[in-house]
Amino acid sequence: MSAVLTAQVLPLADFVAPKIEYNELMPLFVVFGAACLGVLAEAFLPRTWRHLVQVALAIVGVVVAGVLTVLLMADDKQLVAAQGAISVDGPALYTWVILLALTLISLLLFAERSVDGGLSAFAGQAAAVPGSEAEREGTAAKVEHSEVFPLTMFAVGGMMLFASANDLLVLFVALEVFSLPLYLLCGLARRRRLISQEAAMKYFLLGAFASAFLLFGIALLYGYAGTMSLGGIADALATQTGGDAILLAGTGLLGVGLLFKVGAVPFHSWTPDVYQGAPTPVTGFMAACTKIAAFVGLMRVFYVALGGTRWDWAPMMWVIAILTMVVGSIVAITQTDVKRMLAYSSIAHAGFLLTAFIGLAQAGSGVLNGITSTQAVLFYLVTYGFPTIGAFAVVTLVRDAGGEATHLSRWAGLGKKSPLLGGIFAFFLLSFAGIPLTAGFTGKWAVFTAAWTGGAWPLVLIAVLCSLVAAFFYVRVIVLMFFSDLPDDAPDVVLPGWQTTAAVALGLAATVVLGLVPGPMLDLAARAGEFIR
Repeated sequence: MSAVLTAQVLPLADFVAPKIEYNELMPLFVVFGAACLGVLAEAFLPRTWRHLVQVALAIVGVVVAGVLTVLLMADDKQLVAAQGAISVDGPALYTWVILLALTLISLLLFAERSVDGGLSAFAGQAAAVPGSEAEREGTAAKVEHSEVFPLTMFAVGGMMLFASANDLLVLFVALEVFSLPLYLLCGLARRRRLISQEAAMKYFLLGAFASAFLLFGIALLYGYAGTMSLGGIADALATQTGGDAILLAGTGLLGVGLLFKVGAVPFHSWTPDVYQGAPTPVTGFMAACTKIAAFVGLMRVFYVALGGTRWDWAPMMWVIAILTMVVGSIVAITQTDVKRMLAYSSIAHAGFLLTAFIGLAQAGSGVLNGITSTQAVLFYLVTYGFPTIGAFAVVTLVRDAGGEATHLSRWAGLGKKSPLLGGIFAFFLLSFAGIPLTAGFTGKWAVFTAAWTGGAWPLVLIAVLCSLVAAFFYVRVIVLMFFSDLPDDAPDVVLPGWQTTAAVALGLAATVVLGLVPGPMLDLAARAGEFIR
């Protein structure tokens, strides 16, 4: 007996092509396109041409993407593109411009060759065992990894996508797109390669755990709302009853993944080790750009999708903000390495940013002519980003026979040996401390004002006290540089190339201008408005 299988032919459904707003998404396409061209250049060009071509491709890609983003801002674009996956709104465009500007400065540091005997800060052969004959041969032949430029372009493209993701799945993909290149970049230091590789391994393992938490949180929120769209989750919160356990668990796990990238306590343990071990240009790039993308992504998710459960997640954020400010400010005092001190400084700044985030001061909810939380955070990220890259650029110039002299004891009397360099670094530190007439002062004023307006005044009081504690270790370094005797074996202050000079000058200029004339940037942040759905 034979069974006859018959296939039922289903009617062909009409296929609707997805609508992609190419004009509005062109900055993303340009950045990722430049990254792909960099990969092709690395594969087919001779080694002698690669560095120059890679630098040119990266800089042109960043500049073109920046111009396109400014044009979109001038047109006041506000839409949800790519079938609801990407928000092209004011905060997203503002973030894109700042990310591209800081990436341009970072690329100059990546391209610098003159401070270390004609070699870049990156290892010649990442696969060579540290201290081996292969490594020595590569150094003698001046072999270098020009792949760092397409990796950087992929990273900044992922950051731009992360800051504008309107869908949790896109958010996760963007997180991996910008995290994986950073894991590689952190392990490519030419000097002290073992500590660099250790930093990359720690960052990768802890980042993988954080990504797993994020993915589990996304799965639970999808189970609760039946959608991954941020607007769809907000609608589900407004109409659905029950399932609170899944919602709270998903919110908590999602928060872990996002707060890890922010560098908030207790998810901060990677920060000092990675900042210390990574090549210093990469450290500056990560410290500024990753925090910007992570904070904007954090605000978008919690304001747009989870704003209806504010009273559920706000207590958790209060505790995290307080811990972040206190731990970052106090532990920084005990540090003896400049890069680790700046790492804990960045943790404290994450706590200050969280105060405005928790305040949730928004237009139409009691804020008429004041500063909203979104405006304050966007402005603070700018006032933090430029001096951060400038400070790490200065660190690359203080060197001895072993490379960068980052131990604080080696900086004694540096201001007497090089008053200009010491003065510039001191100015960056004063900005971090929030001293008036610097960018840091106006940034802290903005976030504290927004938090106070939103009713988070206890956080503001704690933040002010932590700022006073933080000022101690900043001033301590300044006193060490200008009021300590210069030791006989003091490190050299190398003459920078035009790339590092330009990076330091741009960071210094932005810090001065944002401190003296903050109005235009504050207005630009205000024009960015709030997140759209």
